[in-house]
Amino acid sequence: MDLKVKVISQQPPGGRCTLYSGYADALAQHFSAQAEVVYSETRGAHGEGFPSLWVNGIAVQPEDGAIVSPADITEALGAQGYPAAALAGLSEALAAPLDRMLGKK
Repeated sequence: MDLKVKVISQQPPGGRCTLYSGYADALAQHFSAQAEVVYSETRGAHGEGFPSLWVNGIAVQPEDGAIVSPADITEALGAQGYPAAALAGLSEALAAPLDRMLGKK
């Protein structure tokens, strides 16, 4: 399955914008896809403004209402029909940008 990843970010990127760009890079590497970053002045977290992470034209919604997690992304991809085999190892790849943001690595 083809994957299209888009991040809507402020310029310069802040915390969540940087995190979502890291997620986009991990997704692009995992699926051999391309990711794009679109800069916006419109706030609208998890929608048409920043910070937002979109996969295949659908904004990923965070379960906690604040920050998209690796589990939110894998759940969104599963809901879009990506098989478990295609998602194997993805959570670990997505954890790296989150750990960097949290200062764990």
